[in-house]
Amino acid sequence: MFKHMISRGFAGVLLCLLVSSAQADRLKDIASVQGVRTNQLVGYGLVVGLDGTGDKTSFTSQTFRNMLTNFGVILPANQNPSSKNIAAVAIHADLPAFAKPGQTIDITVSAIGDAKSLRGGSLLMSPLKGADGQVYAIAQGNMVVSGFGAEGRDGSRLTVNVPSVGRIPNGASVERVVPSSFAQSDTLVLNLHHGDFTTARRVAEQINGLLGPDMATAMDSTSIQVRAPRDPSQRVSYLSVLENLEVQPAEEVAKVIINSRTGTIIIGQNVRISPVAITHGGMTVSITESFDVSQPAPLSRGATVITPRSGVEVDEGSGHMFEFTPGTSLQEIVAAVNQVGAAPGDLMAILEALKQAGALRAELVVI
Repeated sequence: MFKHMISRGFAGVLLCLLVSSAQADRLKDIASVQGVRTNQLVGYGLVVGLDGTGDKTSFTSQTFRNMLTNFGVILPANQNPSSKNIAAVAIHADLPAFAKPGQTIDITVSAIGDAKSLRGGSLLMSPLKGADGQVYAIAQGNMVVSGFGAEGRDGSRLTVNVPSVGRIPNGASVERVVPSSFAQSDTLVLNLHHGDFTTARRVAEQINGLLGPDMATAMDSTSIQVRAPRDPSQRVSYLSVLENLEVQPAEEVAKVIINSRTGTIIIGQNVRISPVAITHGGMTVSITESFDVSQPAPLSRGATVITPRSGVEVDEGSGHMFEFTPGTSLQEIVAAVNQVGAAPGDLMAILEALKQAGALRAELVVI
């Protein structure tokens, strides 16, 4: 039954690719399969071979001593194996879904002590563990550090980028497979990257239209449950059909996003404004202080007196007023604000006032 549906599915996908609109998105771009995900790994290790830019922290010395002990080198208890050519580092990586033992992944190495630079160093064999405490990869290799630092004898220092962080391409070898529930049930769940009831309904309708009725069911605004074959090979072909299916996503919720720290303002295309009149202008009050000298007449036996004098000037500026009609669009809002020469801070104040007045038909988000 599923083989027949898959053959029908490939033909249907080809037809969809021919007649779909330019704004349609592939299902693989807007959704992911539940359970098919990356896993974070973290580890601790030593970087050696540094040119005097390492650290001398106590935990680095302890780690170095333990490493030498594992190789049969026993140091005296009163000897501190501190060296500026080694550094303690934290290692992290992302383990892709379905990664198999023997495959390699990229890793990032970061100094956790007072090491000034990891440039030229080599990471010694370090285990990478998952959230369950199990070792899933082993890391080792020479680092690529983009940062550079130089220091003079007088204390002057020049640093380019960040020399205390480096990368090792293919620096870890996968040692354990992450258990997956990919082929353990008769259904799959597709999760939208951005939950929307309309988009979820359209995805279910597209799948049902391609493979037959009742093949997909929208469970909520994010998840769509799809019937699928349990055989792994058939399931891979089945998902290959579904992920290339093109769907027209729903329009986003009307939002205005304001970053108060950088002055960045994002206005969504669905933002509308009710009938409202806005005035934009400035008032400048200038207060100046000066001093007058009162000089007495000759032979009057008077004293010279200094008297203060204050001046106040008010500049109301050139005020502007513009009116928004019902259903005003984003382009009209931007054009009106640009016409009066409003700065980002002025535009923020205008948008907040519109929201308080109930004239802004959008969600105002301040980050």
